[in-house]
This record gives sequence, structure tokens and C-alpha cells, in this order.
Amino acid sequence: MSVDIKQIGDMKIKVVSENDSIAYKDIISDQDAEMDRRAIAAVRSAIEKAKVCNKPIAKFDVETKRAYLEYPDGSREYAN
Repeated sequence: MSVDIKQIGDMKIKVVSENDSIAYKDIISDQDAEMDRRAIAAVRSAIEKAKVCNKPIAKFDVETKRAYLEYPDGSREYAN
């Protein structure tokens, strides 16, 4: 993992990216790790709820670098 410190206004933000050379737990606090776990769980829950309710899910296509909606039938509608 690599760490970049970014200045946004009067706040400093730690941006962590994957890399096997540094352990995740050594970079962020336990509270930040817990917040990350809860945020990931909340997103997974929202996606599952959308699937159950047959709602479209917003996704991002890495190959084309475009956002799209994926409908329950598997069809995609790309954003303009």
C-alpha cells in the first residue's frame, strides 16, 4: 500500500492505495478501518436492496471509462 497526503482546504486527507509492501493496519487507525468496513457493508446492502426491488444499479465500466445503469434484466444504459 502507498499513502498520499492530500490537502483540501484546511484539511489533510490520507489516501491509501494497494501495494503489498506496507500493512494496511500500520497506515490507518482502528477507527478508520472500522469506518471503512461499515461503509463497504452499507454499499453492499444498498446494492442488494436495489437488486431485490428490481431497481437499476449505477456502475462504472473501467474499459470504456463510462458510467452506466445496469437493469435487472442485464441491459445497460450508458450516461451521456
